[in-house]
Amino acid sequence: MGWAVTDARRAGRGIVASGSDDTETCLSYGPDPLSLSPRSLSPFRARWRGPPLPPGRATQSPSCHQAPPLTEAEAESQNPEGKQLVRVSWPGPPAGGRRIGPGAAVAGTHEAAGPLLGTMAAVNPRKLTEPRGKTLSIHVVTWNVASAAPPLDLSDLLQLNKENLSVDMYVIGLQEMNCGIMSLLSDTAFEDPWSSFFMDVLSPLTFVKGNKGGINICLKLYGYYVSIINCHLPPHMANNDQRLQHFDRILEMQNFEGQNIPNILDHDLILWFGDMNFRIEDFGLHFVRESIKNRCYRDLWEKDQLSIAKKHDPLLREFQEGPLLFPPTYKFDKNSNNYDTSEKKRKPAWTDRILWRLKRQPQANPHTPRLPAPHFCLTLRSYVSHMVYCISDHKPVTSTFDLELKPLVSAPLITLIPEGLWTMENDMLISYSLTPDFLSSPWDWIGLYKVGLRHINDYVSYVWVRDNQVSFNDGLSQVYFNVSDIPETEDQFLLCYYSNSLHSVVGISKPFKIQPGSSLAEDLLGEAQPHI
Repeated sequence: MGWAVTDARRAGRGIVASGSDDTETCLSYGPDPLSLSPRSLSPFRARWRGPPLPPGRATQSPSCHQAPPLTEAEAESQNPEGKQLVRVSWPGPPAGGRRIGPGAAVAGTHEAAGPLLGTMAAVNPRKLTEPRGKTLSIHVVTWNVASAAPPLDLSDLLQLNKENLSVDMYVIGLQEMNCGIMSLLSDTAFEDPWSSFFMDVLSPLTFVKGNKGGINICLKLYGYYVSIINCHLPPHMANNDQRLQHFDRILEMQNFEGQNIPNILDHDLILWFGDMNFRIEDFGLHFVRESIKNRCYRDLWEKDQLSIAKKHDPLLREFQEGPLLFPPTYKFDKNSNNYDTSEKKRKPAWTDRILWRLKRQPQANPHTPRLPAPHFCLTLRSYVSHMVYCISDHKPVTSTFDLELKPLVSAPLITLIPEGLWTMENDMLISYSLTPDFLSSPWDWIGLYKVGLRHINDYVSYVWVRDNQVSFNDGLSQVYFNVSDIPETEDQFLLCYYSNSLHSVVGISKPFKIQPGSSLAEDLLGEAQPHI
């Protein structure tokens, strides 16, 4: 199960969350480990032709000090090429509407897995015409919750207890959520407790959840491709080779066949996190615990399986990680901060990790001038664990990033404009404009929502754009909502345009009110156009 949450109020703000309903023995993203080919023979690795990073930076072990910032030349070398498209993926309207066909998904259902999960849309054209770049704050959470119910308070995990909170996007990945048959059946009909609890906390802050499914969320963020991967790799000390095989297999599966999306290694940013299950080799239990007690992690870093693998694997080496300045996050006695005291006495390890990879700038031909790269830079602000949470045998880990970019798009694919007087007495008229490269479909639809919606399926009403079309010319079209579909309430509302061909929400209106009578003028709120 995966899901995404976005802010329907403040420009540039949003949340994307991905959950994984797996266990340590049942991986939702790939085949049985025994069926995997050796890494050296992997077809995906045979296709990969990227050179390793400079050994001076790439093979360094973690340090007790903060990693040095990238130089200007290094930052420029990791900037991506420009892209054009913007979109967001969400399910279609429920069964029971006038059309049943491609894109008309049943409300409340979601797919258990799927490689392509969505992209982002609804950007403010006024913002995009500004010459200066943008800086977005991204907060990433990974947590193996060990089938536990949500805790009472998430303030520390989500940084809600900080003054002047400034987070534009939350990325939340969970592992070992309840995934039994009864749980899967109940999730089909009801929201799982973790999703419900996160939304109880975040929906008052105007964040909205969108169901994603699977373990990879592909976003188009201001024209840049961003992939978000939540994983749970094979456990146990002896299975390090299997963990590395699954690393390759996950990348190999993300080809987005049938979609106009480049290979995942051509994406501008990959955020990869989860319970990776890498362990600490060689050292005994007593030495590891004493090192942790004395906060002396340097020797442990040298024997961390992920750090060792990064030294020898050029592809894995391209994924960066912040310094491990926090204690190992596994394995704890539940409801305590004590490492495993059971008969097994498992050795502590940094199993829960957050990695990222920026796309390399292509090498310029000696006879061709080097093209200037778009501005796209990721800076790590914090990489910490949260010892306050004791419901699981893992501690959650979070990273906060600043993403600096120059937008590559100047307008949303669809601009929605409520026309005339919106009242409960007359049909409502909606005008919308399309960018020249957007291809509409008879299966496209426009939904009417109350401000404060938690999910794209929370619409009050919707219309098919072709069935209810009034007029169209030169990229400007008009459709109407029948008066019988207009709710008798004075709440604030939004309009969302869903594209069937893109499987995406591609336009959102400004908030407005539906007045009780035609004598009252439409009341637009004048807030910034919301982002997804």
